[in-house]
Amino acid sequence: MHCRNCPVYSAGAVQLLDAEVPESYLAEQARHYAQAKTETRPGARSAVIFRLADEWLALPTTVFREVAPLRKIHSLPHRRDRVVTGVANVRGELLVCVSLADALGITGAGAGGTAARLAVVSRDGDRFVFVADEIAELARYDDADLGPVPATLAHAQATYTRGMLAWRDRTVGVLDDQLLFYTLNRSLT
Repeated sequence: MHCRNCPVYSAGAVQLLDAEVPESYLAEQARHYAQAKTETRPGARSAVIFRLADEWLALPTTVFREVAPLRKIHSLPHRRDRVVTGVANVRGELLVCVSLADALGITGAGAGGTAARLAVVSRDGDRFVFVADEIAELARYDDADLGPVPATLAHAQATYTRGMLAWRDRTVGVLDDQLLFYTLNRSLT
């Protein structure tokens, strides 16, 4: 056993540090540092990706205020509109609960799976809550990353979709939040 301060240990360190550097290593390092620096910058925009039924969608992070556990939605009497489903209590505040699936024309949306969550969204002072079957993650992207909206997309959903984003071997419809909030506000009247 050697002490770090003993002469044998010091001599070994000096020998290691004074050793010749192989030419192959020097050439490899020269090639690496001679290359132009490639900058990888994150996307300029960010969105929250969520699922309604089998459809993966995204809304800008600027409109999301909170994701809360699923809770009881109280229906409103004398409301026949399918988009406005009732009110939900989120942190002591009653918020209008809407069905994005009905607003977008998505059928088969199941509300209540184990991954289902309430999403609180807000834009220009208008606050709504909707049930998402699953909230996946945040994604960063540039406008150039958005692909065209396919013609096979349902007409109502295509109207609200700005473009398609590739994510985890899937395509995600990035929604136009301004148009969506306009429609949700019209549903209140």
